[in-house]
Amino acid sequence: MFSMSWMILIILIITYFMMIFASILSKKSFYDREKNSPFECGFDPKSSSRLPFSMRFFLIAIIFLIFDVEIALLLPIIPIMKISNLYMWLMTSLFFISILLLGLYHEWNQGALEWTN
Repeated sequence: MFSMSWMILIILIITYFMMIFASILSKKSFYDREKNSPFECGFDPKSSSRLPFSMRFFLIAIIFLIFDVEIALLLPIIPIMKISNLYMWLMTSLFFISILLLGLYHEWNQGALEWTN
């Protein structure tokens, strides 16, 4: 039977050889110019990496994510109705939906939902 020290030594040797084998296989070829360039998608790597970003698109994406999460929070309301007090369920649901509607009204009023200027 192996003692614990022999087992640890064998595990360390196997790990060492696996790391050496992986580093040999992962060596990049220096002969391929396209592989050495930062971008393989056709963009020129010498141009500016700071492209203009539409703040309007960003805000609409954030609003979408917020309302998407809120829809995920609304989904369990229906199955919970069967196991909870109907009055408490109704008050909680109406409170949550009213907060969502107030947020939607505020964003609509601020013009955040406008797709064009």
